[in-house]
Amino acid sequence: MTKSQSHFAKTISATLLICSLTACSKPHPASATNQPVSTVVPQTTVLRLDEGLDAVIEPGTQVELVASGFQFGEGPMWREGKLWFSDLVGNKMFAVAPDGKTELLIDHSGGLQNPPAGSFEGSNAMATDRDGSVLMLQHGMRRVVRLDSHLAMRPFLERFEGKRFNSPNDLVFSPDGALWFTDPPFGLVKHDADPAKELSFNGVFRHSNGKLTAAIRNLPLPNGIAFSPDGKTLYVSNSGPKMFVMKYKVGSGGVLSDPTKLIEYPDDPKADVPDGMKVDSAGNIWSSGPGGIRIIAPSGKILGQIKLPETAANLAWGDDGKTAYITASSKIYRLRMRIGGNLPVYQR
Repeated sequence: MTKSQSHFAKTISATLLICSLTACSKPHPASATNQPVSTVVPQTTVLRLDEGLDAVIEPGTQVELVASGFQFGEGPMWREGKLWFSDLVGNKMFAVAPDGKTELLIDHSGGLQNPPAGSFEGSNAMATDRDGSVLMLQHGMRRVVRLDSHLAMRPFLERFEGKRFNSPNDLVFSPDGALWFTDPPFGLVKHDADPAKELSFNGVFRHSNGKLTAAIRNLPLPNGIAFSPDGKTLYVSNSGPKMFVMKYKVGSGGVLSDPTKLIEYPDDPKADVPDGMKVDSAGNIWSSGPGGIRIIAPSGKILGQIKLPETAANLAWGDDGKTAYITASSKIYRLRMRIGGNLPVYQR
């Protein structure tokens, strides 16, 4: 979710007052454009800001276009040889193969049949669970759902201390098997001012052994979330009003300590905001934000920046683990790497 999208959502709210369980469709060809494989995008740039980037991305590597025709790509996950992702505004969930062939997996994936036009009430992030099923976050229905092998949905987590979530946004499993997810208000029509908002904070939650806890309560707009390869550091992006990426030490039982800002972004009301992130096998943080995706060393040094002609919302490791697939406003891009990504705890 970018600031520009937030402004757009507010515009929608002025006319609409901004930005259930649904039946799942069987996969079928999508209306999105199937692009030929390996289409190089000339408007993109891999900006080298430090020589350390050369160990991560081979100099001269170009960004490729995989597929297009979406309204706002988000929440990607590599599964069964394809990139699964959400169209947060289009209210659909897709899978795209490396050759660009795209399938619609679930229509109305956010849980609402008729959300306001242009709102961010579709589905968002997803991850494979220990049993091979998929956990998916729904902005529209404000919950975490589980998808079985037939893509049938059932609620998994809906409330904290009796109150509905805001709009679960991004999620990750830590190496100890606990589920962590962020819960900003982007799926609520009036965000924090929405009368439907029940929680007094925008939190980061941890679910383990049937127990749900609010691990972080003091970030204004938590968004992307990721762990270091050893699981000892948690990273969380904050989308506003101040834009930054936080890091925390992770102790036994998921107890967090030593909160520190990894990087800060300049204030710019017209800029994109820190959104989804992933960590590679060397521990570098790939964080979307103003101006594209920054590749950040664990020390906080920015090694490089991937600039796209549109907003980059999130990314996932695909193919052999050495390809970064990027979900953007209307397109799916990819970039080959010299090193692998830090792969999810559970995969299929």
